[in-house]
Amino acid sequence: MLEDCGPHGRSRQLALAVLCLASLMVVLDGTIVVVALPSIQADLGFTPSNLAWIVNAYLVPFGGLLLFSGRLGDLIGRRRVFLIGLSVFTVASLLCGLASDQATLIAFRCLQGIGGALTTSVVLGMIVTLFPGQPEQGKALGLFGFVQAGGASLGMILGGVLTQGLSWHWTMLVNVPIGIVVALATFAIIERDSGAGLRAGVDVIGAVLVTSGAMLLVYVIVDTGEPVRRWSLLALAVLLLAGFVLRQKKAPVPLMPLALFRSRPVTGGNIVMILMVAGMMGFQFLTALYLQQVLELDALTTGFAFLPTPVANAVVALWLGPRLIGRFGTRPVLAGGLLVAAAGLALLTRAPVDGLYFTDVLPPLLLAGIGMGAAVPAVIGTAMSSGSPEHTGVTSGLVNTTLQIGAAMGTAVLATVAASRASSLVETGVGQREAAASGFRVAYLGSTVFVVLAIIAALVLVPARTESLSRG
Repeated sequence: MLEDCGPHGRSRQLALAVLCLASLMVVLDGTIVVVALPSIQADLGFTPSNLAWIVNAYLVPFGGLLLFSGRLGDLIGRRRVFLIGLSVFTVASLLCGLASDQATLIAFRCLQGIGGALTTSVVLGMIVTLFPGQPEQGKALGLFGFVQAGGASLGMILGGVLTQGLSWHWTMLVNVPIGIVVALATFAIIERDSGAGLRAGVDVIGAVLVTSGAMLLVYVIVDTGEPVRRWSLLALAVLLLAGFVLRQKKAPVPLMPLALFRSRPVTGGNIVMILMVAGMMGFQFLTALYLQQVLELDALTTGFAFLPTPVANAVVALWLGPRLIGRFGTRPVLAGGLLVAAAGLALLTRAPVDGLYFTDVLPPLLLAGIGMGAAVPAVIGTAMSSGSPEHTGVTSGLVNTTLQIGAAMGTAVLATVAASRASSLVETGVGQREAAASGFRVAYLGSTVFVVLAIIAALVLVPARTESLSRG
């Protein structure tokens, strides 16, 4: 059990539960809508090309604002930024649920992304401050890791239940009561922190450069427009981010101190994170489509088909993983977990047209859950371990930015690979289901490659053991 601390005997466990519930709500929102997309398309008349913007309108501001939001938490207080973001996210969820046309839904999905970035960016910083030493920090990050890795699968389940049992509107409206409860609990349980104050300096130019560059980068990743436009926007995104790096060298108070990247755990952890998440989030997106388009399961059954993944993830992340890290160190557990996950993905590369859930899908889902249950807490602990206490907010924002860009990159690249392969086969006369299955097999191979690269990066870049972040 984790010890109580704070005035009036407030429990760190309760504070951790509040932070993880808020994080879970935001993570769920990234996947809960995926299962509901066909219903939204039928109800609001989206074209197939415009339908992607229900997801992209959320991802672009979310990925772009995480780093700035984390720094803002360091300056004005993480609790304050957390509550502002939670309020924006909850109101936007209500408005999304009430939307009756395409433009309104996309606009408020964008607002949801802004609120999600403000909320999520400071959570890791708050957790490592609440639990400054091992083994408590390892257990806390294990719970957070489960929320991140298992939440996406839980979103598939909940999305299927709400869409089929009620309507797609409830995939948005479900956030409203949760947001209200979390806000009230935050006021009651989590102590106010003052932050360094705006007088410590706000790098406005740096904030504009990194936010616009990150948003543009995420947009380019998820956009499926003409190649010339995409390459032009990618070049602009690179220029903006390069300008941000140059600005950080000269700014009196940099938004993101480049000294952070002198830390081997921070640099190595973030590189592993982007590769790992690219493979695993792409895998979940692909599997949801494989179950519906090839195995022809309905939305509700597809949602429940993912249940073994968060269950296996929870067992490892909340119980076994922290014990293994304490005994063997971070790098062996991280690499071992990724190896198990890669084995699960490799099994999916056979993805038969006439596949059976219990023999062709369930084993890979279990292996993925076990592997990610070990790997996610280890990589998050690594990436957060060497940031100085006064920069926990920006370090947290960096980790979440890496996670989000990895998710967007993996989903976009692997979905494009699957669709291109399927389209080329259909043109040669192959049936729709056979062509789709072949596309998924190629994409699963790509997902496996991402995770194998993450294993190599972990072995080369991550130290065997990392130290927990001390209290700021």
